[in-house]
Amino acid sequence: MKGLFFLLLFMQLLAASIAVYKQWIPNTNFENASNWDKDRIPCANDVVLFKSNQVISVFVQSTHSLADMYLPLNGEFIMAPGAGFAAFDGSWDPGCDTASAVSFTDAEKYKWHDPALWHAATSLEDLDQGKYIFAVDEERVPCQYDDVIFQPETSFRVNIDSSEQMIHLRSISIMGQKFTSDAALAEYMPTSSAKLQFHGNGTFQVTNAGCPDKSGCECGNAGKHRQICAALLGDSRTRCPALACKDPFQPVGHCCEICGATISLEYTPGFDIRQYQNRILHAFLSLPKYAGVQMAISKVRKPQTSRNAVPVIQIVLMDDKTGSQTGTNAEQLAEDIMRDITVHGDSFGIVTDTVQVATGSNSNGEGGTIAGTVIGLLLGVLLLGIMLFLHWKGMIRLPSVHLAGLWNRKKDQDVVAGPSDKGFDNPIFDTPTNRAESHGACSREEALKEMASKESGIYFVNPLYDETELIA
Repeated sequence: MKGLFFLLLFMQLLAASIAVYKQWIPNTNFENASNWDKDRIPCANDVVLFKSNQVISVFVQSTHSLADMYLPLNGEFIMAPGAGFAAFDGSWDPGCDTASAVSFTDAEKYKWHDPALWHAATSLEDLDQGKYIFAVDEERVPCQYDDVIFQPETSFRVNIDSSEQMIHLRSISIMGQKFTSDAALAEYMPTSSAKLQFHGNGTFQVTNAGCPDKSGCECGNAGKHRQICAALLGDSRTRCPALACKDPFQPVGHCCEICGATISLEYTPGFDIRQYQNRILHAFLSLPKYAGVQMAISKVRKPQTSRNAVPVIQIVLMDDKTGSQTGTNAEQLAEDIMRDITVHGDSFGIVTDTVQVATGSNSNGEGGTIAGTVIGLLLGVLLLGIMLFLHWKGMIRLPSVHLAGLWNRKKDQDVVAGPSDKGFDNPIFDTPTNRAESHGACSREEALKEMASKESGIYFVNPLYDETELIA
Protein backbone atom coordinates (compact mmCIF):
# COMPACT_ATOMS: atom_id res chain seq x y z
CA MET A 1 0.00 0.00 0.00
CA LYS A 2 2.86 2.38 0.81
CA GLY A 3 4.40 1.77 -2.60
CA LEU A 4 1.05 2.49 -4.28
CA PHE A 5 0.65 5.68 -2.22
CA PHE A 6 4.05 7.01 -3.23
CA LEU A 7 3.40 6.07 -6.86
CA LEU A 8 0.13 8.01 -6.84
CA LEU A 9 1.86 10.95 -5.13
CA PHE A 10 4.62 10.90 -7.74
CA MET A 11 2.06 10.85 -10.56
CA GLN A 12 0.23 13.80 -9.01
CA LEU A 13 3.48 15.76 -8.73
CA LEU A 14 4.36 14.86 -12.31
CA ALA A 15 0.95 15.99 -13.56
CA ALA A 16 1.26 19.22 -11.57
CA SER A 17 4.69 19.88 -13.06
CA ILE A 18 3.35 19.44 -16.61
CA ALA A 19 0.54 21.96 -16.05
CA VAL A 20 1.36 25.64 -16.60
CA TYR A 21 -0.85 28.38 -15.21
CA LYS A 22 -1.02 31.77 -16.95
CA GLN A 23 -2.51 34.65 -14.96
CA TRP A 24 -3.71 37.90 -16.52
CA ILE A 25 -2.04 40.92 -14.87
CA PRO A 26 -4.01 44.12 -15.64
CA ASN A 27 -7.38 44.83 -14.05
CA THR A 28 -10.02 47.55 -14.17
CA ASN A 29 -10.64 47.68 -10.41
CA PHE A 30 -11.81 50.97 -8.93
CA GLU A 31 -9.16 50.74 -6.18
CA ASN A 32 -6.26 50.34 -8.63
CA ALA A 33 -4.49 53.73 -8.71
CA SER A 34 -2.96 53.00 -12.14
CA ASN A 35 -6.45 53.00 -13.66
CA TRP A 36 -6.83 56.75 -13.00
CA ASP A 37 -5.21 59.62 -14.87
CA LYS A 38 -4.00 61.19 -11.60
CA ASP A 39 -2.35 57.89 -10.55
CA ARG A 40 -4.40 57.85 -7.35
CA ILE A 41 -7.75 56.57 -6.18
CA PRO A 42 -10.46 59.28 -6.25
CA CYS A 43 -11.20 60.88 -2.88
CA ALA A 44 -14.21 62.69 -1.38
CA ASN A 45 -13.72 66.11 -3.03
CA ASP A 46 -13.14 64.63 -6.50
CA VAL A 47 -15.41 64.42 -9.49
CA VAL A 48 -15.12 61.01 -11.15
CA LEU A 49 -15.31 60.93 -14.94
CA PHE A 50 -15.99 57.98 -17.22
CA LYS A 51 -16.21 58.69 -20.94
CA SER A 52 -19.75 58.35 -22.20
CA ASN A 53 -18.72 55.88 -24.91
CA GLN A 54 -16.42 53.89 -22.63
CA VAL A 55 -17.16 50.15 -22.54
CA ILE A 56 -15.98 48.97 -19.15
CA SER A 57 -16.53 46.60 -16.25
CA VAL A 58 -15.31 47.93 -12.88
CA PHE A 59 -14.97 45.95 -9.67
CA VAL A 60 -15.49 47.99 -6.48
CA GLN A 61 -13.98 46.61 -3.27
CA SER A 62 -15.08 49.20 -0.69
CA THR A 63 -17.25 52.28 -0.08
CA HIS A 64 -16.25 55.64 -1.60
CA SER A 65 -17.54 59.16 -0.96
CA LEU A 66 -17.44 61.38 -4.03
CA ALA A 67 -18.47 64.92 -4.96
CA ASP A 68 -19.88 63.73 -8.28
CA MET A 69 -19.51 60.91 -10.85
CA TYR A 70 -20.25 60.74 -14.59
CA LEU A 71 -20.98 57.19 -15.75
CA PRO A 72 -20.49 55.52 -19.17
CA LEU A 73 -23.49 54.56 -21.27
CA ASN A 74 -22.30 50.97 -21.60
CA GLY A 75 -20.62 49.64 -18.47
CA GLU A 76 -21.10 47.92 -15.14
CA PHE A 77 -19.97 48.10 -11.52
CA ILE A 78 -19.40 44.81 -9.75
CA MET A 79 -19.77 45.43 -6.03
CA ALA A 80 -18.04 43.41 -3.36
CA PRO A 81 -20.07 42.83 -0.17
CA GLY A 82 -20.33 46.16 1.69
CA ALA A 83 -18.98 48.19 -1.23
CA GLY A 84 -20.76 51.23 -2.67
CA PHE A 85 -20.75 54.98 -3.31
CA ALA A 86 -21.95 57.88 -1.19
CA ALA A 87 -22.33 61.64 -1.78
CA PHE A 88 -19.64 63.76 -0.16
CA ASP A 89 -21.07 65.32 3.03
CA GLY A 90 -18.51 68.11 3.27
CA SER A 91 -16.58 66.62 6.17
CA TRP A 92 -12.82 66.88 6.17
CA ASP A 93 -10.99 64.14 4.27
CA PRO A 94 -7.21 63.96 4.96
CA GLY A 95 -5.21 64.25 1.77
CA CYS A 96 -8.15 65.46 -0.25
CA ASP A 97 -8.18 69.21 0.33
CA THR A 98 -8.35 70.23 -3.34
CA ALA A 99 -11.19 69.12 -5.54
CA SER A 100 -10.12 67.54 -8.84
CA ALA A 101 -11.65 65.88 -11.87
CA VAL A 102 -10.27 62.33 -11.98
CA SER A 103 -10.77 60.30 -15.17
CA PHE A 104 -10.77 56.53 -15.61
CA THR A 105 -8.13 55.56 -18.19
CA ASP A 106 -8.71 53.65 -21.39
CA ALA A 107 -8.61 49.87 -21.00
CA GLU A 108 -8.90 49.09 -24.72
CA LYS A 109 -5.09 48.94 -25.02
CA TYR A 110 -4.73 45.61 -23.22
CA LYS A 111 -4.16 42.75 -25.67
CA TRP A 112 -4.36 39.01 -25.05
CA HIS A 113 -1.21 38.40 -27.15
CA ASP A 114 1.02 40.81 -25.23
CA PRO A 115 3.55 38.64 -23.32
CA ALA A 116 4.16 41.43 -20.80
CA LEU A 117 0.59 41.14 -19.51
CA TRP A 118 0.87 37.54 -18.23
CA HIS A 119 2.46 35.76 -15.27
CA ALA A 120 3.32 32.06 -15.59
CA ALA A 121 3.91 29.43 -12.90
CA THR A 122 3.93 25.65 -12.62
CA SER A 123 1.48 25.60 -9.70
CA LEU A 124 -1.25 27.74 -8.17
CA GLU A 125 0.85 28.02 -5.01
CA ASP A 126 3.81 29.40 -6.97
CA LEU A 127 1.45 31.79 -8.72
CA ASP A 128 0.18 33.13 -5.38
CA GLN A 129 3.74 33.45 -4.03
CA GLY A 130 5.05 35.23 -7.12
CA LYS A 131 7.37 32.38 -8.14
CA TYR A 132 7.06 32.89 -11.87
CA ILE A 133 8.82 30.88 -14.57
CA PHE A 134 10.97 32.21 -17.39
CA ALA A 135 9.87 31.52 -20.99
CA VAL A 136 10.41 32.78 -24.51
CA ASP A 137 7.89 35.40 -25.61
CA GLU A 138 5.62 33.07 -27.60
CA GLU A 139 5.23 30.85 -24.55
CA ARG A 140 4.53 33.71 -22.13
CA VAL A 141 1.17 34.05 -23.88
CA PRO A 142 -1.24 31.17 -23.01
CA CYS A 143 -0.40 27.98 -24.91
CA GLN A 144 -2.80 25.29 -26.07
CA TYR A 145 -2.42 23.16 -22.91
CA ASP A 146 -2.34 25.98 -20.33
CA ASP A 147 -4.81 26.90 -17.58
CA VAL A 148 -5.72 30.60 -17.83
CA ILE A 149 -6.71 32.54 -14.73
CA PHE A 150 -8.39 35.92 -14.36
CA GLN A 151 -8.14 36.62 -10.65
CA PRO A 152 -11.25 36.45 -8.48
CA GLU A 153 -12.64 39.78 -7.30
CA THR A 154 -11.14 41.65 -10.22
CA SER A 155 -12.65 43.16 -13.33
CA PHE A 156 -10.84 43.37 -16.65
CA ARG A 157 -11.14 44.13 -20.33
CA VAL A 158 -8.98 42.35 -22.91
CA ASN A 159 -8.74 42.46 -26.69
CA ILE A 160 -8.77 38.88 -28.00
CA ASP A 161 -8.22 39.70 -31.67
CA SER A 162 -6.25 36.77 -33.07
CA SER A 163 -4.52 36.20 -36.39
CA GLU A 164 -5.65 32.57 -36.22
CA GLN A 165 -8.99 33.46 -34.58
CA MET A 166 -9.21 30.25 -32.52
CA ILE A 167 -7.49 30.42 -29.11
CA HIS A 168 -6.87 26.92 -27.73
CA LEU A 169 -6.73 26.44 -23.95
CA ARG A 170 -6.95 23.69 -21.38
CA SER A 171 -9.19 25.77 -19.11
CA ILE A 172 -10.09 29.36 -18.26
CA SER A 173 -11.14 30.80 -14.88
CA ILE A 174 -13.18 34.03 -14.75
CA MET A 175 -14.32 35.72 -11.54
CA GLY A 176 -13.67 32.51 -9.61
CA GLN A 177 -15.55 30.26 -12.04
CA LYS A 178 -13.47 27.66 -13.93
CA PHE A 179 -14.56 26.61 -17.42
CA THR A 180 -13.20 23.29 -18.67
CA SER A 181 -15.46 22.66 -21.65
CA ASP A 182 -16.66 24.55 -24.69
CA ALA A 183 -20.28 23.94 -23.71
CA ALA A 184 -19.95 25.64 -20.31
CA LEU A 185 -17.95 28.55 -21.73
CA ALA A 186 -20.45 28.99 -24.56
CA GLU A 187 -23.13 29.74 -21.98
CA TYR A 188 -21.05 32.46 -20.36
CA MET A 189 -19.66 34.31 -23.39
CA PRO A 190 -23.00 35.83 -24.55
CA THR A 191 -23.66 37.44 -21.14
CA SER A 192 -23.37 41.19 -20.66
CA SER A 193 -20.39 40.81 -18.32
CA ALA A 194 -18.46 38.68 -20.84
CA LYS A 195 -19.09 41.24 -23.57
CA LEU A 196 -17.61 43.96 -21.35
CA GLN A 197 -14.63 41.75 -20.43
CA PHE A 198 -13.69 40.39 -23.88
CA HIS A 199 -13.74 42.11 -27.26
CA GLY A 200 -12.25 41.22 -30.64
CA ASN A 201 -12.64 38.45 -33.20
CA GLY A 202 -10.97 35.67 -31.18
CA THR A 203 -12.85 32.57 -30.07
CA PHE A 204 -11.91 30.29 -27.19
CA GLN A 205 -11.73 26.52 -27.52
CA VAL A 206 -11.42 24.78 -24.14
CA THR A 207 -10.33 21.13 -24.17
CA ASN A 208 -9.52 20.27 -20.52
CA ALA A 209 -6.66 18.18 -21.97
CA GLY A 210 -3.02 18.23 -20.95
CA CYS A 211 -0.02 17.55 -23.14
CA PRO A 212 -0.15 13.84 -24.06
CA ASP A 213 3.56 13.54 -25.00
CA LYS A 214 6.15 13.05 -22.25
CA SER A 215 8.78 14.61 -24.51
CA GLY A 216 6.73 17.81 -24.38
CA CYS A 217 4.30 19.58 -26.67
CA GLU A 218 4.74 22.66 -28.78
CA CYS A 219 3.08 25.78 -27.39
CA GLY A 220 1.01 26.32 -30.54
CA ASN A 221 1.66 30.06 -30.84
CA ALA A 222 4.26 29.92 -33.64
CA GLY A 223 1.67 31.07 -36.18
CA LYS A 224 0.99 34.14 -34.02
CA HIS A 225 4.65 35.12 -33.62
CA ARG A 226 4.35 38.40 -35.51
CA GLN A 227 1.18 39.38 -33.66
CA ILE A 228 2.78 38.57 -30.30
CA CYS A 229 5.93 40.58 -31.05
CA ALA A 230 3.89 43.50 -32.41
CA ALA A 231 1.87 43.56 -29.19
CA LEU A 232 5.04 43.46 -27.10
CA LEU A 233 7.29 45.81 -29.06
CA GLY A 234 5.12 47.72 -31.50
CA ASP A 235 5.36 47.34 -35.26
CA SER A 236 8.80 49.01 -35.46
CA ARG A 237 10.41 46.64 -32.88
CA THR A 238 12.49 49.55 -31.61
CA ARG A 239 11.98 48.55 -27.99
CA CYS A 240 14.39 45.61 -28.00
CA PRO A 241 17.00 46.35 -25.33
CA ALA A 242 20.56 47.34 -26.21
CA LEU A 243 22.84 44.37 -25.56
CA ALA A 244 26.38 44.25 -24.17
CA CYS A 245 27.48 41.09 -25.99
CA LYS A 246 28.94 40.44 -29.41
CA ASP A 247 26.83 38.50 -31.94
CA PRO A 248 23.64 38.15 -29.84
CA PHE A 249 21.20 35.52 -31.06
CA GLN A 250 17.42 35.13 -31.15
CA PRO A 251 15.99 31.93 -29.65
CA VAL A 252 13.07 30.27 -31.40
CA GLY A 253 9.85 31.87 -30.15
CA HIS A 254 11.52 35.01 -28.78
CA CYS A 255 10.97 38.53 -30.13
CA CYS A 256 14.42 40.01 -29.46
CA GLU A 257 18.01 38.89 -29.55
CA ILE A 258 19.59 37.96 -26.22
CA CYS A 259 22.94 37.43 -24.51
CA GLY A 260 23.47 34.06 -22.88
CA ALA A 261 23.30 30.56 -24.30
CA THR A 262 20.90 28.21 -26.02
CA ILE A 263 21.16 24.43 -26.38
CA SER A 264 19.21 22.45 -28.99
CA LEU A 265 18.64 18.75 -28.35
CA GLU A 266 17.54 15.99 -30.70
CA TYR A 267 16.04 13.06 -28.82
CA THR A 268 14.62 9.57 -28.97
CA PRO A 269 10.98 8.62 -28.22
CA GLY A 270 12.06 7.76 -24.68
CA PHE A 271 13.03 11.33 -23.82
CA ASP A 272 11.07 12.85 -20.88
CA ILE A 273 11.23 16.64 -20.85
CA ARG A 274 10.19 17.00 -17.20
CA GLN A 275 12.65 14.38 -16.04
CA TYR A 276 15.47 16.12 -17.86
CA GLN A 277 14.33 19.53 -16.60
CA ASN A 278 14.53 18.20 -13.05
CA ARG A 279 18.02 16.87 -13.81
CA ILE A 280 19.20 20.40 -14.73
CA LEU A 281 17.38 22.00 -11.79
CA HIS A 282 18.83 19.66 -9.15
CA ALA A 283 22.30 19.07 -10.63
CA PHE A 284 23.13 22.61 -11.71
CA LEU A 285 20.61 25.39 -11.06
CA SER A 286 20.54 24.51 -7.36
CA LEU A 287 24.22 25.49 -7.10
CA PRO A 288 24.87 28.96 -5.57
CA LYS A 289 27.01 30.05 -8.51
CA TYR A 290 24.01 29.72 -10.82
CA ALA A 291 21.55 31.56 -8.58
CA GLY A 292 21.16 34.39 -11.12
CA VAL A 293 20.60 32.14 -14.16
CA GLN A 294 17.14 31.72 -15.71
CA MET A 295 16.27 28.67 -17.78
CA ALA A 296 13.46 28.00 -20.25
CA ILE A 297 13.06 24.50 -21.70
CA SER A 298 10.43 23.59 -24.28
CA LYS A 299 9.78 21.79 -27.54
CA VAL A 300 10.08 24.07 -30.57
CA ARG A 301 10.27 23.81 -34.31
CA LYS A 302 13.11 25.60 -36.10
CA PRO A 303 11.62 28.34 -38.32
CA GLN A 304 13.82 27.48 -41.29
CA THR A 305 12.63 23.86 -41.35
CA SER A 306 9.50 22.55 -42.98
CA ARG A 307 6.27 22.02 -41.05
CA ASN A 308 6.81 18.24 -41.11
CA ALA A 309 10.33 18.47 -39.69
CA VAL A 310 11.12 16.84 -36.36
CA PRO A 311 10.99 19.41 -33.51
CA VAL A 312 13.83 19.87 -31.04
CA ILE A 313 14.13 20.61 -27.34
CA GLN A 314 15.36 24.18 -26.83
CA ILE A 315 17.07 25.22 -23.59
CA VAL A 316 17.48 28.99 -23.22
CA LEU A 317 19.84 30.31 -20.52
CA MET A 318 20.12 33.95 -19.41
CA ASP A 319 21.80 35.47 -16.35
CA ASP A 320 21.72 38.71 -14.36
CA LYS A 321 25.30 39.73 -15.12
CA THR A 322 25.97 43.11 -16.73
CA GLY A 323 28.67 44.77 -18.82
CA SER A 324 31.57 42.57 -19.85
CA GLN A 325 30.23 39.76 -17.61
CA THR A 326 26.88 39.58 -19.40
CA GLY A 327 25.99 35.98 -20.20
CA THR A 328 29.14 34.47 -18.68
CA ASN A 329 27.25 32.47 -16.03
CA ALA A 330 24.84 31.22 -18.68
CA GLU A 331 27.80 30.20 -20.83
CA GLN A 332 29.39 28.30 -17.92
CA LEU A 333 26.11 26.49 -17.21
CA ALA A 334 25.77 25.58 -20.90
CA GLU A 335 29.28 24.09 -20.81
CA ASP A 336 28.40 22.08 -17.69
CA ILE A 337 25.20 20.79 -19.32
CA MET A 338 27.06 19.82 -22.50
CA ARG A 339 29.66 17.90 -20.48
CA ASP A 340 26.86 16.17 -18.57
CA ILE A 341 25.17 15.21 -21.84
CA THR A 342 28.43 13.66 -23.05
CA VAL A 343 28.39 11.36 -20.03
CA HIS A 344 24.69 10.82 -19.32
CA GLY A 345 22.89 11.92 -22.49
CA ASP A 346 22.15 8.37 -23.68
CA SER A 347 20.33 7.53 -20.47
CA PHE A 348 17.96 10.47 -21.01
CA GLY A 349 17.36 9.71 -24.68
CA ILE A 350 19.41 12.62 -26.04
CA VAL A 351 20.84 11.93 -29.50
CA THR A 352 22.68 15.11 -30.48
CA ASP A 353 23.18 18.56 -29.02
CA THR A 354 24.30 21.94 -30.30
CA VAL A 355 25.07 25.11 -28.36
CA GLN A 356 25.11 28.82 -29.20
CA VAL A 357 26.66 31.41 -26.88
CA ALA A 358 26.85 35.22 -26.74
CA THR A 359 28.56 36.93 -23.80
CA GLY A 360 29.88 40.36 -22.89
CA SER A 361 33.39 38.95 -22.43
CA ASN A 362 33.83 38.63 -26.19
CA SER A 363 32.11 41.90 -27.13
CA ASN A 364 35.34 43.88 -26.72
CA GLY A 365 37.79 41.09 -27.57
CA GLU A 366 38.64 42.32 -31.07
CA GLY A 367 38.68 45.94 -30.00
CA GLY A 368 40.89 45.08 -27.04
CA THR A 369 43.39 43.29 -29.30
CA ILE A 370 43.56 46.23 -31.69
CA ALA A 371 43.93 48.71 -28.83
CA GLY A 372 46.71 46.63 -27.31
CA THR A 373 48.55 46.47 -30.64
CA VAL A 374 48.30 50.24 -31.17
CA ILE A 375 49.50 50.98 -27.64
CA GLY A 376 52.41 48.58 -28.09
CA LEU A 377 53.46 50.29 -31.33
CA LEU A 378 53.26 53.73 -29.75
CA LEU A 379 55.39 52.64 -26.81
CA GLY A 380 57.93 51.12 -29.20
CA VAL A 381 58.17 54.31 -31.25
CA LEU A 382 58.47 56.39 -28.08
CA LEU A 383 61.26 54.18 -26.73
CA LEU A 384 63.16 54.35 -30.05
CA GLY A 385 62.81 58.14 -30.11
CA ILE A 386 64.21 58.43 -26.58
CA MET A 387 67.17 56.21 -27.44
CA LEU A 388 68.00 58.25 -30.56
CA PHE A 389 67.75 61.51 -28.62
CA LEU A 390 70.09 60.26 -25.88
CA HIS A 391 72.50 58.94 -28.51
CA TRP A 392 72.49 62.33 -30.29
CA LYS A 393 73.25 64.01 -26.97
CA GLY A 394 76.14 61.63 -26.42
CA MET A 395 74.64 60.23 -23.26
CA ILE A 396 74.43 56.64 -24.54
CA ARG A 397 75.94 54.58 -27.31
CA LEU A 398 73.69 52.52 -29.54
CA PRO A 399 74.34 48.78 -29.29
CA SER A 400 74.89 48.45 -33.05
CA VAL A 401 77.27 50.56 -35.16
CA HIS A 402 75.25 49.86 -38.24
CA LEU A 403 72.54 52.26 -37.14
CA ALA A 404 75.06 55.12 -36.81
CA GLY A 405 76.59 54.17 -40.17
CA LEU A 406 73.22 54.24 -41.84
CA TRP A 407 72.50 57.57 -40.22
CA ASN A 408 75.80 59.08 -41.56
CA ARG A 409 75.30 57.48 -44.95
CA LYS A 410 71.90 59.11 -45.24
CA LYS A 411 73.50 62.48 -44.42
CA ASP A 412 76.21 61.95 -47.02
CA GLN A 413 73.67 61.01 -49.68
CA ASP A 414 71.90 64.24 -48.94
CA VAL A 415 75.23 66.06 -49.47
CA VAL A 416 75.58 64.58 -52.96
CA ALA A 417 71.96 65.10 -53.89
CA GLY A 418 71.58 68.63 -52.57
CA PRO A 419 73.64 71.41 -54.16
CA SER A 420 73.21 73.61 -51.12
CA ASP A 421 74.57 71.05 -48.64
CA LYS A 422 77.89 72.20 -47.21
CA GLY A 423 78.73 69.57 -44.61
CA PHE A 424 79.20 72.08 -41.79
CA ASP A 425 80.45 75.66 -41.58
CA ASN A 426 83.50 76.49 -39.48
CA PRO A 427 83.90 80.18 -38.83
CA ILE A 428 87.72 79.81 -38.45
CA PHE A 429 88.31 78.19 -41.82
CA ASP A 430 86.59 79.14 -45.00
CA THR A 431 84.86 76.25 -46.76
CA PRO A 432 83.88 77.05 -50.32
CA THR A 433 80.21 76.87 -51.00
CA ASN A 434 80.73 75.64 -54.54
CA ARG A 435 82.99 72.73 -55.38
CA ALA A 436 83.40 73.96 -58.89
CA GLU A 437 85.01 77.08 -57.45
CA SER A 438 87.58 75.12 -55.39
CA HIS A 439 88.43 72.50 -58.02
CA GLY A 440 87.36 73.97 -61.23
CA ALA A 441 85.78 71.56 -63.71
CA CYS A 442 86.03 67.99 -62.34
CA SER A 443 86.78 65.11 -64.63
CA ARG A 444 84.38 62.14 -64.89
CA GLU A 445 86.90 59.83 -63.18
CA GLU A 446 87.39 62.24 -60.29
CA ALA A 447 83.68 62.56 -59.83
CA LEU A 448 83.27 58.78 -59.71
CA LYS A 449 86.09 58.47 -57.18
CA GLU A 450 84.50 61.13 -55.04
CA MET A 451 81.12 59.40 -55.16
CA ALA A 452 82.71 56.06 -54.35
CA SER A 453 84.43 57.61 -51.39
CA LYS A 454 81.19 59.12 -50.11
CA GLU A 455 79.27 55.91 -50.55
CA SER A 456 81.75 54.12 -48.32
CA GLY A 457 80.07 55.73 -45.37
CA ILE A 458 83.25 57.46 -44.03
CA TYR A 459 83.27 60.65 -46.06
CA PHE A 460 83.43 63.98 -44.22
CA VAL A 461 84.65 67.50 -44.93
CA ASN A 462 87.70 68.60 -42.92
CA PRO A 463 88.58 72.29 -43.30
CA LEU A 464 92.24 71.62 -42.24
CA TYR A 465 92.97 69.68 -45.41
CA ASP A 466 92.22 70.21 -49.04
CA GLU A 467 89.76 67.75 -50.51
CA THR A 468 91.93 67.32 -53.55
CA GLU A 469 94.67 65.86 -51.38
CA LEU A 470 92.31 63.26 -50.04
CA ILE A 471 91.15 62.29 -53.49
CA ALA A 472 94.70 62.06 -54.74
